[in-house]
Amino acid sequence: MIPRTIFSSDHEMFRDSVRRFVDTELKPYHADWEEQGIVPREIWKKAGDAGILCCNVPEEYGGAGSDFLFNVIVIEELARGGITGPGFNVHSDMVATYIERFGSEDQKQRFLPKMVSGELIGALGITEPGAGSDVRGIRTSIRRDGDEYVINGQKTYISNGQLCDFVIVVCKSDPEKPRDAISLAIVETNRPGFVRGRNLKKLGMHAQDTSELFFDDVRVPLSNLIGIEHEGFKYLTHNLAHERLVQAVRSAVVAEVTIEQTVDYTKQRKAFGKSIADFQNTQFKLAELKAAVIGARVFVDRCIELQCTRELDAVSAAAAKLMLSDLHCRVVDECLQLHGGWGYMWEFPVCRAYADARVVKIAGGAMEIMKQIIARDLFSEKR
Repeated sequence: MIPRTIFSSDHEMFRDSVRRFVDTELKPYHADWEEQGIVPREIWKKAGDAGILCCNVPEEYGGAGSDFLFNVIVIEELARGGITGPGFNVHSDMVATYIERFGSEDQKQRFLPKMVSGELIGALGITEPGAGSDVRGIRTSIRRDGDEYVINGQKTYISNGQLCDFVIVVCKSDPEKPRDAISLAIVETNRPGFVRGRNLKKLGMHAQDTSELFFDDVRVPLSNLIGIEHEGFKYLTHNLAHERLVQAVRSAVVAEVTIEQTVDYTKQRKAFGKSIADFQNTQFKLAELKAAVIGARVFVDRCIELQCTRELDAVSAAAAKLMLSDLHCRVVDECLQLHGGWGYMWEFPVCRAYADARVVKIAGGAMEIMKQIIARDLFSEKR
């Protein structure tokens, strides 16, 4: 294997602590959470006490002020442990990032310290029943009324929706500019007019609560607006590269772990008087997958380096998500096949990985959108 040189000894010490947390506080209970469709709220406080939430939030807001690589380690170790329940990545790498980069000083003081501690759980409300990858197609509205904003609309497929204390809601803010005027506002979930819908049943990611959210004349103070009114689409565009890299990082780890688990299984499983690992088809199939994952890993690590210096561009992030989403699904599918009938049993990690994998081609921007972003750059006049 090509050695990974992006992590220091301090990073690896932190990885050891995160792995211990995953092994002791998450893995023993994850099967129960999958049955329940949600994790207990107290696990968030434990994660905060362990220092694995919002690692790169500055010290003045309660965080460790660490670099992005500490966040990467949390993403990787959750993926390595097969943990899909607690929506730590949404909380730390999406919600907190909007507040830290674009929020006011008041918002940072109000929300970030309690996000770091796990006292407050954040969610991001973008997707609607009629608008997914086309963010400009959203219909949830925000309008100013005196010293307040009034929000009306509906969001769906919202991770952390059942547990969250607040949602960053993406809204249409000027009916005269139906495609471009978008604003982001923080909505605390204890405000009148906010209603949580059902906890949605999904193909995979069973332990992750995913909800419908409804906003009926929800009033928030002007101070809850993130950044400048009507400028929200710029903030979304700026942050999407980061969010897509997070997904690519997770996919790389799941692919690596699934191959390792399949190698172990094929060594033990017998067929026609010998282990499945002895068949050339098995060896060649896994060798092919391993080579593809090594190449993808090198590219993802380079993207991580660029993100650490805020140089990761939208096209590279789209390419990473496109490549890793496709490879993730390919690996779990072909490794499940090598497990035979046992691969279809929920008790086997490859079965759960297969069910959890399919969403990666949709969430965070569908594969087709990634292709559009790359193609637009290919055929732009600047080239």
